[in-house]
Amino acid sequence: MSATIFSKCLTPPDISARKGGTPIACLTAYTTPVARMVDAHCDVVLVGDSVGMVLHGLPSTLGVTLDMMIMHAKAVRRGVERALLVVDMPFGSYEEGPEQAFRNAARVMAETECAAVKLEGGVAMADTIRFLTARGIPVMAHVGLTPQAVNAFGGYVVQGRGEDAGRVREDAKAVARAGAFAVVLEKITAPLADQITQELAIPTIGIGASPGCDGQILVVDDMLGLFADFKPRFVKRYAELNHDADSAIAAYAADVRARRFPADEHLFGIKVTDRTRLAGGSA
Repeated sequence: MSATIFSKCLTPPDISARKGGTPIACLTAYTTPVARMVDAHCDVVLVGDSVGMVLHGLPSTLGVTLDMMIMHAKAVRRGVERALLVVDMPFGSYEEGPEQAFRNAARVMAETECAAVKLEGGVAMADTIRFLTARGIPVMAHVGLTPQAVNAFGGYVVQGRGEDAGRVREDAKAVARAGAFAVVLEKITAPLADQITQELAIPTIGIGASPGCDGQILVVDDMLGLFADFKPRFVKRYAELNHDADSAIAAYAADVRARRFPADEHLFGIKVTDRTRLAGGSA
């Protein structure tokens, strides 16, 4: 990517300035072609650690490595010309302490040319966020349901119900005070998401939260309907590509077996009359 193109991309301060304004549209991407499509319409492209489940068939995000994130982020970088590119820090790459987080985040930024990293956790991660931002690494925070801690939560359950609302609010406030330029609120009650959005000076990005958040994010494969058997309540499907792809693959296989593909228009160095003769017909 040229320096000219890179300079046109949105920056973390650009996103922060959208607080209370036009909602921020965000989607994940893991490949160059999808990144190009998302970049044309969205403000933030996130290389999420959901790549482990979406593209690699892992049961959770816990098996995603730093090398995997860097590989996919490089591919996405080639397709982004306008949006802010953010890369997830995978499980185990930052929890040990600020120094470990800095080493790995600096590597991600240097090798992928992303503009920011995202990490999960609230109060417990505040010192790490403060350390990173003080050293020039913009951080998007993530509180509420944090998938890397799904085992501690006992599953993908809604956060912030009842007395638990106080914990989520404190997590959000802590990451904002620490210098995060935005915070993802995942799978929390809508009234709590609205309250946090009103209390914070930084944008909130909802996923299973509230339309009152300053922006929204979804996994691109979920909203495109690429998985027939995965339909979270908080996902609106804007297409059913799983059905379309299945039908297309079935039609291709049927054409191959019936020798309808390849047809004359797909061949090289042979005339239609030659093809007819080879097939046992007459000219």
